[in-house]
Amino acid sequence: MHKTLILILVSAIFAVTVACEGDYRQRAIGDNHVIYVVMDSTMHDSQTAQAIEETFGRIIETMPNRTENLYTLQFRDFRTNDQLDELRKFNNLIFAGPIDDQTNTSSFIRAILSQDVENRVRQGESFAFPLTDQWYRDQWSLILTSTDDEALAEKILNNEERIVQSAVNVELARWEQSVYRRHEQTQLSDELWEKYGWKVRMQHDYIQTVDTLNVVSFRRSLPDNDRWMWGWWKDGVENTDFVDQDWINATRDSLMEQYIQGSRDGSYVTTEYRRPIETSEIEREDHLQAWETLGTWRMTRDFMGGPFVNFTYYDPNTQRLFMIEYGQFAPSVQKRRFVQQFRAMGRTFESDTTFTPADYPDDYEFVPVTERATN
Repeated sequence: MHKTLILILVSAIFAVTVACEGDYRQRAIGDNHVIYVVMDSTMHDSQTAQAIEETFGRIIETMPNRTENLYTLQFRDFRTNDQLDELRKFNNLIFAGPIDDQTNTSSFIRAILSQDVENRVRQGESFAFPLTDQWYRDQWSLILTSTDDEALAEKILNNEERIVQSAVNVELARWEQSVYRRHEQTQLSDELWEKYGWKVRMQHDYIQTVDTLNVVSFRRSLPDNDRWMWGWWKDGVENTDFVDQDWINATRDSLMEQYIQGSRDGSYVTTEYRRPIETSEIEREDHLQAWETLGTWRMTRDFMGGPFVNFTYYDPNTQRLFMIEYGQFAPSVQKRRFVQQFRAMGRTFESDTTFTPADYPDDYEFVPVTERATN
């Protein structure tokens, strides 16, 4: 078993080396929302398994109904190399077990890790090792190991944000590729860039519904799945000291009261404050500051609601503040995958660092920031 596992590892390293000149391996299989957790069957009720359930498998609190998990977990064991080969084909994998256990999973983990890394694990210095495209293309896998079950469970719970985010980042990259694989409306993105100095990638069937002073909106209306996106921006913002969750929600509510209205007179979309709202900063590779807010909206004077994903961006080079939001009304469908699509789409935001108010169209009514509310 050990010799075979080492041969498997060597083959994987060779495949990754070949990938430097072009990865022609098969694509991993599986749904974005499913993670296969490979651990010995004796540990399926362990503290480690419970910790994985509480982190990767937790309920999404910012959904209209608390019925959807961040990831659906499938716990698996293997007894033969053929079974291991089948598991390695999936696109989301976690291998978990104590480093010195004599189970097949722990033996496999030791075959993957170097002796130096094993020693760090035994000394409590390391426990999580994410791998990208290890055996197949478009694959995320994670090795979780420590000295014993209790220690591993504790480390997983104490490092939830970091280890879960590694899976989310890969998933969002997949969604970006999937969302825009059909015809992408580059003309809409180009128009936003030319007229207003910012853009996001636009999915193939969004239709513009509003284009007015510093606000645009687009809609993708289907009978059972109504989705929309809107953008707002402000010039001359010197800093972002005032930006927090309260300011983001108050600004959103003010804008939606004007531009995201319902079919009944006086009805409009607003934040559902009786449900959890989560705001976090996003790390980007460019110079932009970014915040993401997840929560639920409701329709005033009507019985409607759904999830929203809001992005707030600040470009310090141009002193411009932006807000991009995606929302959905689809009471009969599961919403997790659409929320993840919104999260991927909003991250495609770009700001033109050379843009100035003089670049607005001739008919644009520029209002200095001193004449607009900042907070």
